[in-house]
Amino acid sequence: MNKKFMVATTAIASIVSVTLFFNYEKKKNLPVVAIANYGPLKDLEVSIRGIRDELASSGFIENENIKIVIADIAFDHSLIPQTISNLKNSDPKVMVVVSTAIAQFAKGKIKDIPLVFHAITDPVAAGLLKDIEHSGSNITGSSDMQNLEILLEFVKTILPNAKTIGLLCLTSDSNDTTLVEMMKKTAPSFGLSVIAIPVDQVRDIPVCLQKFIGKVDLIYVGASGLHAAMPIISFEASKMNIPVFDSEDQSVRDGLALASFGVSYESVGKNAGKLVAKLLNGASPKDLPPIFPKTEDHVCVVNEKLAKKFNLRIPKNATIIGK
Repeated sequence: MNKKFMVATTAIASIVSVTLFFNYEKKKNLPVVAIANYGPLKDLEVSIRGIRDELASSGFIENENIKIVIADIAFDHSLIPQTISNLKNSDPKVMVVVSTAIAQFAKGKIKDIPLVFHAITDPVAAGLLKDIEHSGSNITGSSDMQNLEILLEFVKTILPNAKTIGLLCLTSDSNDTTLVEMMKKTAPSFGLSVIAIPVDQVRDIPVCLQKFIGKVDLIYVGASGLHAAMPIISFEASKMNIPVFDSEDQSVRDGLALASFGVSYESVGKNAGKLVAKLLNGASPKDLPPIFPKTEDHVCVVNEKLAKKFNLRIPKNATIIGK
């Protein structure tokens, strides 16, 4: 083999090796955004995609000038301490904490990393903030609190004769507790009453749902850990011939719920992404008020197949799926 060719080949290989090394070192030293997720729910995946998209539009491109590290607890609260500890060891510039339980734990344990709560209905009731207009010294975030007046107006459009709403309330989730309180205040204005059944464990859901037989005209599932059990809720409600309304549209698309008029989780994610971008640019959490959904952040979706099953009229402004 020609010596000059060998020398040239060796030189090129060395340059490539050095380039790869420096690219590796560059990526290794990128600022980290850590995300502590609640579990593999489609709506949370959509919201995390919203965070990524908003960061990209703000100039933060994953694996170019930031690194995103995600871990989830798979709905197991006992894994929260270990998950938060592992994410903290990645030395993040910002940590996004998804769900009430994760955010509460992180707020109590982490003081030196800016926290952004995400997909939490009422951060005040959850003990994360003192009021809805101001962030904490180390925490701000994006709420998924929906407008119940819009929801109930939608419910009465589809079910004009409805009198009673059934709610399951997961006792370990403050989102559910907040929803029950809000619904009881709002429902009477629409001629509706509320029956709320507490649920201690997801495995208790089939038994708890039996308490709705002959007493409710619909079941509503809010933004809570109950979404992991939507197949169970849908199955039992179908046997009782009770329509299910959801705060999230994925279950409607999956044929598990009749309809949804809820907050777009892509919007919730983008709101969180805006806060993360500002924190990466040097802002302090205490100077960034929490973000709550606007009316236009709500999405109306109806499953046509289930609407026909219940012989219901579909509103003109609804996105129709399941034809």
